[in-house]
Amino acid sequence: MVSAADVVALRAQVSGQVLLPGEPGHDIEAFTFNLLTPLNPAVVVAASSPQDVQAAVRFAADNALGVAVRGGGHVQPDPASSAVLITLDAMNSVVIEPETRTARITGTPRWQDVLDATSGSGLAPVCGSAPTVGVVGYLLGGGQSPVLGRSHGYGSDHVTRIEMVTADGELQVVTAEHELFFALRGSKGNLGVVTAVEFTLFPVSEIYGGGLYLPGERLAEILPAWRDWAETLPEAASTSVAIQRLPPLPDLPPPLQGAFVVHIRFSYVGDAGQGAALLAPMRDLGPALIDTVGVMPYAAVGAIHSDPALPVPYCDRSIGLRELSDQTLNTLIGLAGPDSDCPLASVELRALGGALDRPPAQADAVSSRGLAYQWFAFGVGGPEDAPGLRAYLARCIDELTPWADERRLLTFLSPDEGGTRDELSAIYGPEVYERLLIVKQKYDPQNMFRSNHNILA
Repeated sequence: MVSAADVVALRAQVSGQVLLPGEPGHDIEAFTFNLLTPLNPAVVVAASSPQDVQAAVRFAADNALGVAVRGGGHVQPDPASSAVLITLDAMNSVVIEPETRTARITGTPRWQDVLDATSGSGLAPVCGSAPTVGVVGYLLGGGQSPVLGRSHGYGSDHVTRIEMVTADGELQVVTAEHELFFALRGSKGNLGVVTAVEFTLFPVSEIYGGGLYLPGERLAEILPAWRDWAETLPEAASTSVAIQRLPPLPDLPPPLQGAFVVHIRFSYVGDAGQGAALLAPMRDLGPALIDTVGVMPYAAVGAIHSDPALPVPYCDRSIGLRELSDQTLNTLIGLAGPDSDCPLASVELRALGGALDRPPAQADAVSSRGLAYQWFAFGVGGPEDAPGLRAYLARCIDELTPWADERRLLTFLSPDEGGTRDELSAIYGPEVYERLLIVKQKYDPQNMFRSNHNILA
């Protein structure tokens, strides 16, 4: 229990806001993108400087509290009860250095902030499918890009400098020579509060990309064709496919309002004519309800997946798949096809490979190299719908288990996954997990940073 005197003392040390439950501004700082995973911290510190973060961490240590960080708010495995929640939005900045092709971000900007800052520079970051995702959380989890991933690897491969506050309240500068450099890139916030990151940008200004929306009733024909075609693509091309039951929203194009569709996503970094030739086998499947594929500025990459832009209540699960055999695809069709009772809004497969399989120049804790496919699904609904959605997601995981790979994309772990030591150790692999555990015990021996997919002895 935090005393009033303790809070008064903390406010005297912090230039940003210190907020208790019920006070104006508390709920804004404690928001989550997933409305089914609310945060309930004992205290919120809206930090405006690294010194504020240091004061908040020391306050947590003095009061035997945990520390949680809210970035983009997409993945919050723990409600942060009895914790100090640190938010960094008041610190947000993005600085681009075109000469060195480097971005420096402070605080927790979203990817769209970086995309806007790089627009017009001819440079691009290795970013994800959703521009609303926080940059730091993405990079700490590895970060798979649906555009540059297969040609450039994970986002964390290109991090060059991290500034962070560790459990002792000290500000650390972490570069390749530091033992934390390995562990931070993949450990998803288990080791401290990151206040700034620098990473490399790449000379890409536009791409050939978008999506084909085909009738969902043709899923049994489309899915094997997509699998066979995806295996032929060069590393400059990326693709995923999503089986979607879209809501009847007026802001969707009329053909998609309330529609059951197969959404083939595609991107190519190179000549538009070559990109069109690569996509031709999918276009040859027949007329699309909508075809959005064309030349686009890199800053608009979020349009390829068209992930929800505003917070929604959802349940999600993920699993890595080592192969897509005919039997695997038949199982997917049974789970999400036109004759199923599927309540999920989206069931997605991402084809990986290419540079995502290659080790980075500096070793890291990203454990999904060599994974062939990532399966991810979510259902939208309020608390009354959650039990049914979770049950269906669990059924999907159970039926796909014969083709499962223990590896999976760390940034796709849901609050319902990776909750035990054994499960998380299997995802990382025992060798990487034990190495992370050694670093965790050295820099956070009291497990202060535990409101996450927690690395435990």
